[in-house]
Amino acid sequence: MAETEAALRAVAHNVRAARTRAGLSLEELGRRAQVSKGALVGLERAQGNPNLATLVRLADTLGVSVSALTQAQAEGRVRVVAADAVVPLWTGEQGGQARLLLTTPGLAPVEVWRWELAPGEVYPSHPHQAGVVETVNVISGRMILDVDGTEYPVEAGETAMFDADVPHTYRGSGTAKCHLIMTVHLPPGPGSADPPSP
Repeated sequence: MAETEAALRAVAHNVRAARTRAGLSLEELGRRAQVSKGALVGLERAQGNPNLATLVRLADTLGVSVSALTQAQAEGRVRVVAADAVVPLWTGEQGGQARLLLTTPGLAPVEVWRWELAPGEVYPSHPHQAGVVETVNVISGRMILDVDGTEYPVEAGETAMFDADVPHTYRGSGTAKCHLIMTVHLPPGPGSADPPSP
């Protein structure tokens, strides 16, 4: 419970700080990100439980990484992320999960995600901001990557890369759970010049 409260406080602080840096009111951020003002007020008060889609829309609108909104600032030259410190940001109905492991600092950050998809489990993603590129490396199992209506099977040992500014969907396929590592390469933009250390 204490970890959840600390995570909500970090999200509240980071969203408010990013919104202030961007010079946006709650109303304007809500309009641009398609998130209700009430949800944003709750989020900035460390109340509620924002889902992954909401966090992605806010990050895209504010020009920052998802981890810039979710993670507390780290100190030191080397950051080791403990396995139990990475909570799922998405949990599917069949037990799949998405965990944001870390985001590299710099002008064009890279998010590193660990995903699991059960056979037939689907995660649809809205288009990201222009310039976002995703790579998907399947460690075990199989998946179907749908990019703008075209399906691409990706098997264990294969890697796919695509421009993520169009609708895209991840779907587990085959008979076993699919394990994959995803990277999200973010373009330089507002808020990227001084991102918090991941």
